[in-house]
Amino acid sequence: MLRPLTSHIREDRRPLSLKEYEKLGGYEAVRKVFKSMTPQAVQQLVKDSNLRGRGGAGFSTGLKWSFVPLDAPQPKYLICNADEMEPGTFKDRLLLESAPHQLIEGMILAAFAIQADTSYVFLRWAYKDAAKAIIHAIHEASDAGYLGDNILGTDFSLHMHLHTGVGRYICGEETALLNSLEGKRATPRSKPPFPQVSGLFGKPTIVNNVETLSCLPHIVNYGADWFQKLSRTGDAGTKIYGVSGKVKRPGLWELPMGVTLRELLEDYAGGMWDGHTFRGALPGGASTDFLVEQHLDVKMDYGSVAAAGSRLGTGTVIVLDDKTSVVGFVKNLIHFFAQESCGFCTPCREGLPWIEKILHALENERGQRGDLKILEQHTRLLGPGNTFCALAPGAMEPLQSALKYFRKDFEQYIAAYATPCRSGLMNR
Repeated sequence: MLRPLTSHIREDRRPLSLKEYEKLGGYEAVRKVFKSMTPQAVQQLVKDSNLRGRGGAGFSTGLKWSFVPLDAPQPKYLICNADEMEPGTFKDRLLLESAPHQLIEGMILAAFAIQADTSYVFLRWAYKDAAKAIIHAIHEASDAGYLGDNILGTDFSLHMHLHTGVGRYICGEETALLNSLEGKRATPRSKPPFPQVSGLFGKPTIVNNVETLSCLPHIVNYGADWFQKLSRTGDAGTKIYGVSGKVKRPGLWELPMGVTLRELLEDYAGGMWDGHTFRGALPGGASTDFLVEQHLDVKMDYGSVAAAGSRLGTGTVIVLDDKTSVVGFVKNLIHFFAQESCGFCTPCREGLPWIEKILHALENERGQRGDLKILEQHTRLLGPGNTFCALAPGAMEPLQSALKYFRKDFEQYIAAYATPCRSGLMNR
């Protein structure tokens, strides 16, 4: 099976019923684990598979699980992060709407591995069809004995719930997500303690992404070596890649980890619109650095994209073309991040709106000679280590790389419109 995550998804994307999923081997991984494996063995299998988190960070899934103390008293929690609020990212939606039982089976396996007895799907509020599919699948799985007390006659119990978020980007950060689940303001928590030890309601908690969890039934069924061989590189498995922008066939494709950016754009997305030229792309959602033409043959895996100066992130590519203003492109992203700041720390709360104001002035022929210097200063002042969480540093990635690769675009605004008599930012 070369496309384990999507090979059973129908063309019309209607979700499979429980019986249809079982006919295709669904829940066999759960039966196998309950019959012949220990939680430690499941953790080791996932470590050996080299499954890395598909939510953006790329951390080893099995290693993350191992930080949960198995002997800790119940309750323990497993959370599926299905918030997916990153601009340009829409891969999890496909799995949520079209393969809900695959996700639920993966969640049961992950919960068993850490001995969690309660699980939540934290879902983006706007994913209405996904909510319907998940609720229906949870009911089917519960009626069939895959969820609830004493699953399949064992002493393991797991209760699963759907929680719909209120629509804040910061909820994609796992500790802000936990605060939201607890009914608090969605602000990130100080770490340590880490959620694996003290998470939801102060209890051990694991938060994993939809795509990550959906890989687990296939790893259990086919083994760690099989999963590694699906990839072209050392980063194992397949990946659901996406492309948006002015390409002929925007969409999603499950491909071997390590497909090149050129293959993704030309062979799958069909190349650029007629009359449009590729200038650059954000390879992993809105909070990643631009890759440009010299990077088209970079392999789309964690290590290769990092070596090129960006991050794989969610693996969903946003394309910049020659007919789109770079300044406007970046300003639109900064506007989003400024709106979505939780407001907890000053650099993010105050810095992002200031950057947006400068970019707006540039775009509207009111640029000042010192603007680029101010923007560059902010990419450092809002960078890693200067803010409470990664929202602002992520927002700086498209800006800092745009200033690096497309500086002339910014300078043209200054050269064309700036005059010595114009005063500073306060008059904008």
